[in-house]
Amino acid sequence: MPEERGGSPRTLAEALRARDDEELAALLRARPDLLSPVPNDVTQLATRAGTRASVVRALERLDRFTLQTAEALAVAPDPAPYGTLLALMAGDDGDTDVEAALAGALAVLRGQALVWGGDDRLRLVRTARELLAPSPTRPSPTGLGPTVTEATAGMSPGRLQEIVAAAGLPTTHDPVSAVASLTSLFTDRTRMATLLDTAPSDALAVLDRLVWGPPYGEVTADPTPPVRWLRDRGLLLPASPRTVVLPREVALHLRAGRAHRMPEPVPPAVTPAAEYGPQAVDSAAAGQAYTALTTVEDLLKDWHEGGPPVLRAGGLAVRDLKRTAAALDTSEQLAAFWIELAYAAGLLASDGEAEERYAPTPAYDEWLELPTAERWGELAVAWLTATRTPGLVGSQDAKGRTLSVLGPDLDRSAAVEVRRRVLELAAELPHGTAPAPESLLSRLRWERPLRGDAAGSTKDLRARVAAWTLSEAELLGVTGRGALSTHGRALLGGEGHGADGPLADRRARAVKSLGPLLPEPLDHVLLQADLTAVAPGPLDRPLAETLAVLAEIESKGGATVYRFTPGSVRRALDAGMAASDVHAFLATHSRTPVPQPLSYLVDDVARRHGHLRIGAASAYVRCDDDALLGEILADKRSQGLGLRRLAPTVLAAQSDPASLLEGLRAMGYAPAAESTEGDVVITRAHARRTPPRTPPAPVPEGPPVPDSTLLGAAVKAIRAGDMAASVVRKPAADEGRPQAGELPRTSSAETLATVQAAALTGSAVWIGYVNAEGAASQRVIAPVRVEGGFVTAFDHTADEMRTYPLHRITGVAELADDAP
Repeated sequence: MPEERGGSPRTLAEALRARDDEELAALLRARPDLLSPVPNDVTQLATRAGTRASVVRALERLDRFTLQTAEALAVAPDPAPYGTLLALMAGDDGDTDVEAALAGALAVLRGQALVWGGDDRLRLVRTARELLAPSPTRPSPTGLGPTVTEATAGMSPGRLQEIVAAAGLPTTHDPVSAVASLTSLFTDRTRMATLLDTAPSDALAVLDRLVWGPPYGEVTADPTPPVRWLRDRGLLLPASPRTVVLPREVALHLRAGRAHRMPEPVPPAVTPAAEYGPQAVDSAAAGQAYTALTTVEDLLKDWHEGGPPVLRAGGLAVRDLKRTAAALDTSEQLAAFWIELAYAAGLLASDGEAEERYAPTPAYDEWLELPTAERWGELAVAWLTATRTPGLVGSQDAKGRTLSVLGPDLDRSAAVEVRRRVLELAAELPHGTAPAPESLLSRLRWERPLRGDAAGSTKDLRARVAAWTLSEAELLGVTGRGALSTHGRALLGGEGHGADGPLADRRARAVKSLGPLLPEPLDHVLLQADLTAVAPGPLDRPLAETLAVLAEIESKGGATVYRFTPGSVRRALDAGMAASDVHAFLATHSRTPVPQPLSYLVDDVARRHGHLRIGAASAYVRCDDDALLGEILADKRSQGLGLRRLAPTVLAAQSDPASLLEGLRAMGYAPAAESTEGDVVITRAHARRTPPRTPPAPVPEGPPVPDSTLLGAAVKAIRAGDMAASVVRKPAADEGRPQAGELPRTSSAETLATVQAAALTGSAVWIGYVNAEGAASQRVIAPVRVEGGFVTAFDHTADEMRTYPLHRITGVAELADDAP
């Protein structure tokens, strides 16, 4: 391991100051929370990097072995040489895998400013040590307890001498030397082996129970002989009147020097569960992709005239979810996924009315006009970047409230990272290979061991999101038979394309890969004599829409079966089609002759359609056939409609026209609604749309990763601020040398004269400046022009030209000759 440049620094700030610009940029990229806002200088950067919230966030993003390295440093002496750390990680017997991986883990900790110092003086930042070091209230992840020095703090000198004597050591003159003698014994492998050889077997059994933690054990007022033997020799030390603790040095001897029972330097491999041909995987994924599109269309058609109401607390009621699941012929959990997917894609939203309801958005109509593969691309991108997790629907939050579909509490910021990582791990396997889910979960747990459910659930949130990702990717057609498809790899950025490339480019490549795999829409159906039509594949949109009005969908699958009924034919006639139009439509789009029963059905319904006319009286029934009106009056089922004859061809009703229309249809008649002018009312489905809505924005997990432009500007600002904070000015004749960072104070005349002189000579000066918000800062500027009460100068702190009002400059001083 190479030494830090310039030897071991004294502070973290010095260590960061010694880094070059690329290393500082790498730190800010790995820990973007340090940029909010941009630190004024390196000292402030170091202070912020040591805060508890920032350190916790950094530790949560470490993999298991790097975290184990930090945990080992937390129980090592401070500072610790590299050899001590290696011994804690590899043990007395050594471990080639640990030795090979330790340098990389230490480099990650150094790069993220969690560890600083040279190899001879490695230091874990104080906050990380406090989080990871053992304490009586918070055991160490290593299972180690306090050192002998920590455990004997407050112990009487006489008791210490008794322990030293019982351990076979010469007595000392003071407690400090007694503790040092005992520590020396416990860290000497040979002498400790000799001491333990004299221990009773029951005492060794007690040590075995404590060695890997927790190191604390309860004892009675009169302990057993094995415990008394261990306590007398300091192998167990009192932590409280009823508790003893195994000292860290003793535990490390029993562990053969290892801080962890199972160091994990190598990530667990993702193993294959099954292997298929790439073509079979792509075909299965493409078929499922098409099914996903039809499912979303069916959902939004179901809500075409206005969906269910919005709950007062937001979201969808359980009964509405059940009804939607029944309409989609799926489970409630899958229905929740499709609803949330449409919402994430911006195809579905609340209408914002006083009686708020869910409905399709105008974007849904635009989405329907896109090519099939393009429509899938919209859904896939929305799923990949969404932080909403429909898998949580039905569970309870921390306050015991049930989480509902489209509710406000389904966002989980970690979902995007987990979802993408699961697909990346699947992409590492050969094309056509499905990963074993358990191996995926093991790998995720190794990569982020500290990232669990914030709500404290016993089951890790990341594991649940990973499991949901596998099932959702299959539903959406990103995977086929469990293996990542070609278009799934393109969406992720694989197959030679950078994963960090623009999402729009990756989406375009995925769409291009999927397009040839999707079935071509058909322009025909197969009519059968049993009043059904079979669509052997996906239909053209105009054909599918017309057929959905003219017939009822009986079954779906590889082929869709439509059934013609009197009600469905009447629905088509109500929508404005004539019998001749229906016959022409069937003849045009059928590859088989139109069956005679179907022609009879159309003609029979058309002959009776509109024979009865209904208008507003409250309502009336008009018919040229007075015998038919007499038949209706005589029918007992019409009694609830309140009918009475006004004329031979007219009946009046107490019911409203809509109820009268439905009542007569229920009796088997085929009436048509009539307008006030006497024309037949053509009824079409009313499409309800929300106002224009944008898709829900994903909830980010902490600050976004900065781009290279922002990183470069931030590093320059930190360097310039560091120079301004540490610059030394020339002292005035009547004062001593000022402290670095102290704001200069000069009169207005002196300020004006100094900046004018600097503008003439082209030299830099140091100023104190108070902005319009009253915030004071110090800057190093090179004045270029002074006029009109303003000084225009190049600001080294901001690395740009700026103009400053002279009245806001508190003072100015020339830089010392030896200033940087």
